[in-house]
Amino acid sequence: MLSSTWNFIKRHKRKFIVAGALVGGVYLLGKYAQRKLQEMQEREAAEYIAQARRQFHFESNQRTCNMTVLSMLPTLREAIIHHLNAESLTALLKSKPTNKVEIWEDLKIISFTRSIVAVYSTCMLVVLLRVQLNIIGGYLYMDNSVTKNGTTPLAPPEVQQQYLSSIQHLLGDGLIELITVVKKAVQEVLGLVSLKQNLSLQDLEQHLTRVRRLVEDDCGSLKHRTLSWYMMPDEENTLADQASGLTENDITTIKLLNETRDMLDSPDFNTVLNICLNRGFSRFLDNMAEFFRPPQQDSTPCSTPDSLSHVSLPLAKIIPIANGQIHSICSEIPSHFVQDLLMIDQVKEFAANVYETFSSPLDLQK
Repeated sequence: MLSSTWNFIKRHKRKFIVAGALVGGVYLLGKYAQRKLQEMQEREAAEYIAQARRQFHFESNQRTCNMTVLSMLPTLREAIIHHLNAESLTALLKSKPTNKVEIWEDLKIISFTRSIVAVYSTCMLVVLLRVQLNIIGGYLYMDNSVTKNGTTPLAPPEVQQQYLSSIQHLLGDGLIELITVVKKAVQEVLGLVSLKQNLSLQDLEQHLTRVRRLVEDDCGSLKHRTLSWYMMPDEENTLADQASGLTENDITTIKLLNETRDMLDSPDFNTVLNICLNRGFSRFLDNMAEFFRPPQQDSTPCSTPDSLSHVSLPLAKIIPIANGQIHSICSEIPSHFVQDLLMIDQVKEFAANVYETFSSPLDLQK
């Protein structure tokens, strides 16, 4: 019996070896698959955590953008009022001067110019800060990422301060140039309109459209004078100012500024800016419409835009209304005007794309 068993084993030895190898292979394959599955699950968990961390950082960055916009509006407002001082003309009118009509004509131009400039510059401030703070936000995310392993920061504090200080161009030379262009357009459109002439909301809208066309067409026809020029100076000027003795931080700042210019020159940016301008001027007209409404009585239905289409006011009465709009447009207290701009879906989407671009290791290593 033992002999026959041993003979059976000898005859089928190779089969037993093969079977054992198969069983061992299946076991090893199972262990390998289990290990790979665990690695995949750990990788997916790490990616989910990283994505959640980046999303949290992005949302926090957007809140910072909103607060920064609101905090800078008083400075912008004061700068506009300083260059377009309608209050001094109003004070002169109270003294009953002999050249009253001439002063009213000046007040007409200044009042509309500063409200239109306020719309332009506030829209520019919103979108420019969205670009700048999301670029720097992307760099900061990479600096705080575990993948950095304590290497040299991409955006040290000195670079952040130097880079973000470029916003002063919009509040300084850029604003002065914008005022010059807008004032010229307002003079051309409203210069010959009599102070006694009645204007409806539709008339105002047509005048604003003409002013915008002159401003934006004029920008497009001049070299280096697109709307983005008012937000950032020419690259050549910036480099010339720092032509000698560039530090490593200076070089990083220039790189950031050049990346920002690329964004400002992109079709997506111009689309978003135009959407903001359309919304801004629409809100400006909505604000003006409130003064065209007749006094409401309890039994009187609320006025609708259609019912106001035939309501008109003398231009002399519209001027003070237009003059005061700057305080609504450039208000640090969240107003309908600014909130409308901050809540535009295309602005949010564009901000997300900018952040995504500059929080990617591949993009930042270029």
